[in-house]
Amino acid sequence: MDISENDILGWSRIFALTLGMGWAAWMDHKERKVANEHWMVWIKPALFLWALDLMAQGADWTIYLTASAAVAYASGAVIGRPSISDARGGSRIDLIVFVWYAVSAVGLLMGALEYQSTNPLNVMLGDADRLGSLWWQTLSVLFVILIIDAAWRFRLLHGGADAKALMWVAILIPNWSTVPLSLNDATSVALVALPPSLALLMWGGLSFLVIPFILFFRNIAAGNINRLGDLRLAWHASKINLDQVLQRHVWLLTTLIELPDGSTGTHHRTRAPRTTPSREALQGSVQALAEAGVDEVWVSSKLPLLVFLLPAIAPLVLLGDPMVLVMPLLGL
Repeated sequence: MDISENDILGWSRIFALTLGMGWAAWMDHKERKVANEHWMVWIKPALFLWALDLMAQGADWTIYLTASAAVAYASGAVIGRPSISDARGGSRIDLIVFVWYAVSAVGLLMGALEYQSTNPLNVMLGDADRLGSLWWQTLSVLFVILIIDAAWRFRLLHGGADAKALMWVAILIPNWSTVPLSLNDATSVALVALPPSLALLMWGGLSFLVIPFILFFRNIAAGNINRLGDLRLAWHASKINLDQVLQRHVWLLTTLIELPDGSTGTHHRTRAPRTTPSREALQGSVQALAEAGVDEVWVSSKLPLLVFLLPAIAPLVLLGDPMVLVMPLLGL
């Protein structure tokens, strides 16, 4: 059985994706954060494999620098944006990053001029010039990273680690051309498909749909549903002992309120707070509940997205883009 360059690149990317995402998911599960050093390490094989891919396709210097522009923008999520004041003050790293930005911008602009005659529609139809098509595919990675960054800024992605992980996936697997789709090749022949990073996010998001049912039946089995109001919480929260709150990664939903008769009672919020309270504020809430004689409270678990993205690699490789599979069922 002959093994092509695409097969080697594809399985190497999936291997790196599994290891890098697996390590990140473990850290996200244990600490609810992933150190920037993790992405600094795992961006290296991603860049190496992307460079090999571009080299195999005969990319010119404008395409390499367009790819560099995508990486440069994504780097801001890890190393931060350079400061003009720091650069003027002699900061070497800021000067280097500014030069990186400038060189990448020149390559991006020259690529746009070089391939301005290539129509994106022709790229989707497969009728475009080879290098022109490659330039647009490379540029699309920058667009994907911009979308992910915007989702992070507007809190559609709650955690910074989630956004950094998806940016890393966008660089590691920039398109479907080398992904070894095992069971269904609909994605590889589709005119329009989600980028692999966003398809991975969608596969991971689908697993969230079963969580409410799992929590509901667990609460029934644990006897946590004692009144009609508990049904509002049973789908997305669970009840634990008060002394466990500070030891687990949860949002406390149970609070104290003053009743009309002047006494103090408990109130269970249906939503987690928009901003995570400080450790000191949480300790104060727990202490107040303990003094009020509350033993059990409702909490909402802080579910780490990366833990759900890790198993989503399997359907990504086996089936490809979920939207390509769903759209024909909807008659689209």
